[in-house]
Amino acid sequence: MRTASISRKTSETSIEVSVNLDGTGVYDVETGIGFLDHMLEQLSRHSLIDLTVKTVGDLHVDQHHTTEDTGIAIGEALAKALGDKRGITRYGTAYAPMDETLTRCSLDISGRPWLVFRADFGTPRLGEWDTELIEHWFHSFAQAGGITLHLENLHGSNNHHIVESSFKALARALRQAVEIDPRKADAIPSTKGML
Repeated sequence: MRTASISRKTSETSIEVSVNLDGTGVYDVETGIGFLDHMLEQLSRHSLIDLTVKTVGDLHVDQHHTTEDTGIAIGEALAKALGDKRGITRYGTAYAPMDETLTRCSLDISGRPWLVFRADFGTPRLGEWDTELIEHWFHSFAQAGGITLHLENLHGSNNHHIVESSFKALARALRQAVEIDPRKADAIPSTKGML
């Protein structure tokens, strides 16, 4: 089983994360930010990665540290569970429609973190989550996970749908990328011999 647990404690947050890449999409998520919880539940369910997240953050200050550090911890747990990345498919691309909204995610578990994020929000908050922190979550996750991540909302008007389709597109692309390629299960998917 490709599993990992991360414990991340700073003066701003205390986070426990565990992942099972070969799971069934079972989740237990508690960040203190309801909308972020909802998105992480979508990430788990649609990637089939079992995910446990327990975050206690300085929400009396604002949501920035909780958002950022949760993204970092999940990315670190993913990278740890992947190990040397032997046998993975490595690349994933998915489109996620949600009513009037369509979002595309394309990613490479390359060890070279990068984020291209294209989505506009017409409201400063979704639930209590500041929309300016949504891109920051994806950035933190991609950096810590060593993922080249391109996430683009192609069209949509409902802010909830735009964010949810983004997390669902990430989930489906991630599901592809972490799968073991049966034709190359014993090989590192790179001509360099490492990722």
